[in-house]
Amino acid sequence: MKVEVQNIKPYSEEGSKKVQIEEMFDDISKRYDFLNHFLSMGIDRGWRKKVIKEIKAVPHHNVLDIATGTGDVAIAASGLDTQITGLDLSEKMLDVAREKVSKRGITNIELIKGDSENLPYEDGTFDVVTVSFGVRNFEDLRKGLTEMQRVLKPGGKLIILEFSYPAKFPVKQLYHFYNSTLLPFFGKVISGSSTAYTYLPESVKAFPEGQNFLDLLGSCGFENNGQKRLTFGISSLYTAFKG
Repeated sequence: MKVEVQNIKPYSEEGSKKVQIEEMFDDISKRYDFLNHFLSMGIDRGWRKKVIKEIKAVPHHNVLDIATGTGDVAIAASGLDTQITGLDLSEKMLDVAREKVSKRGITNIELIKGDSENLPYEDGTFDVVTVSFGVRNFEDLRKGLTEMQRVLKPGGKLIILEFSYPAKFPVKQLYHFYNSTLLPFFGKVISGSSTAYTYLPESVKAFPEGQNFLDLLGSCGFENNGQKRLTFGISSLYTAFKG
């Protein structure tokens, strides 16, 4: 069964989602880290630790962190015995990441501007590919997943951390209230963007989470696909392997 993927855009139904996403993250880059920790009440740090644990579970000489943003996952993985490449559309987000990497004296991270749906790497380059809160923003989700499958080595691991929607009372109702009222309000006040934190909950709703996403991974050539719901289902950790 083919999984339907809605294409929610930040600014307008007209024009390229990719261009709009780049513009949106350029706009909020300076406040992005603070907002991440503030709006998630610091829970996002624990979620990223689970990504690192998944990397540790397999051989990981060469890791690609797609939609690396300000580099939090790449930096967290830098303590592992591995080479990390962080790729992102937004140059201003990457500027923040480069400053953080430089201040910490980290030498095993390379940060590059690039398109996740047209990865500039040969087939079978990476042992692990990670994406944290980025796949919702792909213009063509299937193409992005297929590209990740292509650049992974045989047996390589894909790790995706993404928001999901709680299904049980009362978390479902509380989460909906938070996403529809508090998150857009505080996001706008702190970031100065009236769009980014309205787009976020809309894109979470539109994302084909759970079994739909597992089916989509399977249709893109991944095997042994799994999902772990985190923090009452507010986010999900997906893992998959290239056969």
